[in-house]
Amino acid sequence: MNTHGVPLKVLVEEFNLSIAYQATNYEEILITVDEVSRPGLPLTGFFTHFEKQRVEVLGYVEMTFLEDQSPEKRLEIFDRLFAYHIPALVISRGQQPHPECIEMAKKHNITILLCPETTSYVISNLITTLKSALAPRITRHGVLMEVYGEGVFITGESGIGKSETAVELLKRGHRLIADDAVEIKKISSTELMGTAPSLIRNYIELRGIGVINVAKLFGMGAVKEQTVINLVINIVPWEAGKHYDRMGLEEHFADLLGVRVPCVTIPVSPGRNLAVILEVAAMNNRQKRLGYNAALEFTQQLDRHFEKTEKNS
Repeated sequence: MNTHGVPLKVLVEEFNLSIAYQATNYEEILITVDEVSRPGLPLTGFFTHFEKQRVEVLGYVEMTFLEDQSPEKRLEIFDRLFAYHIPALVISRGQQPHPECIEMAKKHNITILLCPETTSYVISNLITTLKSALAPRITRHGVLMEVYGEGVFITGESGIGKSETAVELLKRGHRLIADDAVEIKKISSTELMGTAPSLIRNYIELRGIGVINVAKLFGMGAVKEQTVINLVINIVPWEAGKHYDRMGLEEHFADLLGVRVPCVTIPVSPGRNLAVILEVAAMNNRQKRLGYNAALEFTQQLDRHFEKTEKNS
C-alpha cells in the first residue's frame, strides 16, 4: 500500500486559488490528510486535538470574529495558529487577509491562499479531491475490463491467456481499463476503483505480436480510464480429477484493501471460449447484485420437486 501526498501547488492550480503569501518551501508542501478544518475554536485559543496536518479554511464567520479583535490580539491569534506549521491557510469568499495574518505568515513561513467561492464550496470540494487522491491504493498484476457495465478484474499466472481473452472481449464490444498492472484504490468502505498506470494506459501486450495500442486499433470507445471493480475472475489451468463448483452455490471473495469482492475461479482447458464465459460471469454477477441468484432458484426448484415426489410416493 502506498503512502503519498498531494502537492499544495496542485490544489492551488485545480481550484484556481490566488496566493496572498507564498512560503519559501511552497513547491515542497504536501497535503497528507484528507480532511479540511475551520479553526473556529483555535482562534479563541483552544488547541486541544488540533490537527496541524490539515489545511485550514477561514470563512465569513471566522473573519468577522477576527475583525472584532484588536491588531495586537490578531497578532497573538495568528502567531499561535501558525506556530503549528499548518500546510496552508485558505481564506474564502474573496476576503482579504489582515496585515497581522501576513506578518505572522512571514514569521512562520505559512502559505496564505485566497478563494472567491463560498466556504462550504471550498471545504466540500477540497475534501472530495483529497479523499480521492489520498485513498489507500495497491498495484496488482492482471487485466481490468468493463464487461456489460461490470468492472471485471482478471487474474491468473503469467501466460495463461488473460491478455488474449481481453482482446476477444474488445472485439465483442467491451472496454479495456488496464493490462498487466492494475492500480486499485479504495474509494469507500465497500468500493474499489481500478485504473491503469499512465505509462501503460490503453496498451496491451500480446505474446508473439508485441504491444498494441487499443485506442488506435479498436477506437476510443474500446478504452476507459477507470471503473469500479465488481468481480474478480481467477483463471487457472484445468486439473483432471479436481473438484470444481458446478452449481454456483459456493460464494468466494477476494480481499483487496480490506474490501470483499466476489471472486470466481475459471479452469482453462482446450475448447473453452473464455470471452463468452467471462461475459456470462459478468452478467450473472450483476444479477446477484440486483437480488437474483439463478443457482439458488434452481436448487429450490429441485427441493420442491423432490418434496412433491416423496409426498406422492
